[in-house]
This record gives sequence, structure tokens and C-alpha cells, in this order.
Amino acid sequence: MTKKMDSCTLVLFGATGNLARVKLYPGLYRLDLLGRLPDNMKIMGVGRRPIDLAQWRDGVIEMVHKKFKGHVDQAVLDRFIARNFYQANAPEDTQAFAKMKNILTDESIFPQNFAYFLSVRPVDFGPIVEELTQVGLTQEDQYWRRVVVEKPFGTDLASAKALQASLTKNLQEHQIYRIDHYLGKSALQNILLQRFTNTILEPLWNKEYIDHVQITNTEKLGVGDRTEFYDSTGALRDMIQSHVLQTLALTAMELPTDLSPDGIRAAKIKVLEQIRPIPVDALEKHAFRAQYAAGEVDGEKVAGYLEELGNTSSVVETYAALKLFIDNPRWQGVPFYIRTAKRLHEADTRIAIRFKKAPLQINDGQAQNWLIIGIQPRECIKLEVQSKVPGLDINTRSIELDADNRKSEDDTVDAYEALLLNLMQGDNANYLHISEAEAQWRLVDPVVKAWAEDRNPVHQYAAGSADPKASKVIFESEDQFWRYSIALDGDAH
Repeated sequence: MTKKMDSCTLVLFGATGNLARVKLYPGLYRLDLLGRLPDNMKIMGVGRRPIDLAQWRDGVIEMVHKKFKGHVDQAVLDRFIARNFYQANAPEDTQAFAKMKNILTDESIFPQNFAYFLSVRPVDFGPIVEELTQVGLTQEDQYWRRVVVEKPFGTDLASAKALQASLTKNLQEHQIYRIDHYLGKSALQNILLQRFTNTILEPLWNKEYIDHVQITNTEKLGVGDRTEFYDSTGALRDMIQSHVLQTLALTAMELPTDLSPDGIRAAKIKVLEQIRPIPVDALEKHAFRAQYAAGEVDGEKVAGYLEELGNTSSVVETYAALKLFIDNPRWQGVPFYIRTAKRLHEADTRIAIRFKKAPLQINDGQAQNWLIIGIQPRECIKLEVQSKVPGLDINTRSIELDADNRKSEDDTVDAYEALLLNLMQGDNANYLHISEAEAQWRLVDPVVKAWAEDRNPVHQYAAGSADPKASKVIFESEDQFWRYSIALDGDAH
């Protein structure tokens, strides 16, 4: 269903940065190619250094060609380039925002609905909004004004609240769009539809039938050249606090009152706030951390995290796993195991649901049913069921009902393309509400603090290996195990 969009001007702070070059400008071009941009839409790039308009437009052309490598429609590109403008906002220029206002309020060029995309450091979010407000560019007397802030939204609950206070000093909540590019992925958005549009799934989606749920995000890659950043963040804050908990919310939420942005957000907020706090006094049974050591990935020998960092005293985790419980009637007593890791043996993002034992048990080794929703690299849904082995004896084996969500002819949409379109449509369902951000920080903060205070050496696992065996300490029962690849492997431990 295509939503009507108002003509608008996208003001992109950090226009010369890597995100803008690699994702935002190419994504906007593709939306133009698909006919999804408003006819009169304009894009104002904002950077620190002066750049001539012709030179800037040449740079945008280069961004598009670099991304699409020969698959560029010249007529569309010409139309897209004509939408683009550039404004230098030098930090030392006290009149920079007044000059910007004089340019942007020229209605003969720029539509007066403004979306500001802050692709800048989080420390700059508040000051930029303050400057925009001082010159009257955030007022909604006649037109809408929206502000996108990039991840991360704070580094803990206190900083998230402080950042929120700095923004809401000048903006209403409906004007703030907290972007988590993960929520723009089609496969993630599909979780909601697969759950609630299939009668065969929803009646089983509860504590009566489900043994446990696993939500996994693992990578073969290490931290690369982000060692200093990563050592100030860690896997828990980098991935679990945001991406993984958002996946959990979509997996566990109740049916929204409607599919409006407010309806979906309300359902996610409710379930996030129902997650039981992790007991810090019994942390070792609910949380596990580790660091990758030297090992081999795809035949290549790689260094360990502490070697890359050059600091053998670091206790920052590259592997984090939590056991969570949701205190509501649907999920009472069902463990949710969530994990993320660098340098594991496979790169995969999935939801794996193991059902309880069947009423008929043919033998002790009979596998339980699994439902697996693949998010990346393969978008799919797979159900593993028991079936009789042909022959004279009565034995069963696992067979799989396996289907790709994505067909070869389907369009591949980048997450940022989807989120930019949502922004212009005023659809914030796939953007974080402040209550979601706060609930996520509230959950992980005690674990982050406890781990930071515990200076004992962190458990090591060889790069390219599977989950550390010691991570099984968080499982509720001995027959539970980490589910690996979406390939049929019911005995994977």
C-alpha cells in the first residue's frame, strides 16, 4: 500500500560523511528511480567545509555511480541531481544557521516541510536542534518538521535520558525519529506479518507449546579497525541493547490494536517493559560473556581481540548471551536466550523456536519441533517436524518444510531506503520511541555495570569456533543447546 507524501526538503547534516556517501545519497537516488520521491522534493546537504554547487553535484553523481556500477538511468540521475543543494556550516560561523534559514525559507525552491537527518556525532544532536530552534526552523505552525538522530541513542539509561531532555527542550516526541537501521530490514518487518497473518502459527505462539526461544546475531568478522570504539562499548551495548532486543520485541509482542505506527510501537513498548530485570546477584546463571582469541576463520589465521587491542587487561566482551523472562500470561516461564558474537564459526541472524516435547515419544532421542525464521543472510522460514522413516520398523526422523521469503525476482531494498521513505511519509513505526530506548537500557545497564566492575580475565574462545561450551551455564535444562545454521541439523549442539 503506497502512502501519500507531502513535498518536502531533506536537510542532511554530515553530508560529506561515510554514511551519506555509501547509504543515504545512493538510497535517495534509488527511491527516485522507483518513483517514490515527491515530485518537488529537494535535498540540502550540510557539511563543514565550503563546496561549490557544481562540484557538490559532481560528487553526488560519483556516489551514485560507485554504488550502482553502470546500472544508472541517466534521465533519473539528471532529475535526482537537480534536487541537490549544498550549504557549508562552519563551526566557527556564528551566523551559519541564520544563513541556512535564509536559504531554506525560499519557497520558490524549497518545500517548507523539513526533515533534518543528523548523521553526526551524538554529542552534536542537542546543539544542532537548539540552533535550528533558535532560528525558527523546528516550528510546526504551518508545516511539519522532523528530526532523525542516528544510533546510538545514549550509552546508558542516564545518558539516554539526558539526550532526550536536550531534544524535547525544543521538539515534541512525534518530531523525533530515532533511527536503528536494523528495523528497516524487510525480513525483520516480516516477523510481525508471519506471526499474525497465519492461523497455524499464532495459536502455538505461547508458553503452552513453546519450550524456549533463541534470538541470534553472529558474525565471522572481528572488530577490525574499530578496536578503541568497541572497547568502550562491547557486544552487549553494541548489538543486544538495540538490534537483538528489537527482534525480541517483534517476536514476543501481542497483536497490535492496529497496524498504525502508534499501534505497533505501543505493543513493542509493552512487551519490552514486561521483561523481568536480570538478577545481578545471580548473574552467572543469566548472563555470559567471552572474548575471541586467535584462531582460524575460513582458512585464514586471525589475531585475538586482546592482541588487536594491544591491551591484555580489557574485560570488554565480544560475545554476550543473556537469559530473559517475560512476565506476562503468554510467556510466563519461557526462557528467551539472546546472543551476539564476533568471530564465530558462522555469520547468521535468526530466530529459533523450539517447541515442547510431543505427546507421543517413539524413542528417547526423538527430536523436538523447531521453527526457524532466517533474517540474514538468508530470509526464510523453516519448520522441522517428525515423520516416519519408511520401512518395517516404527521410527521417526526430522524433515523440513523450508521456504524462502525472498524470490529471485523480488526487489532488494536497503534498510536506509525504507527508513528514508518512512521518514517522508511520517511513518515512525520502524523508528525507536523513547520508551523503547529507555526499557532496553534499563535492562542491560545492570549487566554492563557488573561486568565492568568484575576485572577477572574474561573467558576466551578461538576465533572461528562455535559458542563456548561454558555459555551453556545460562540454559534452564541440560537438553537445551545453541541452535546453529538453518540447515537441517537437529542434533547441532
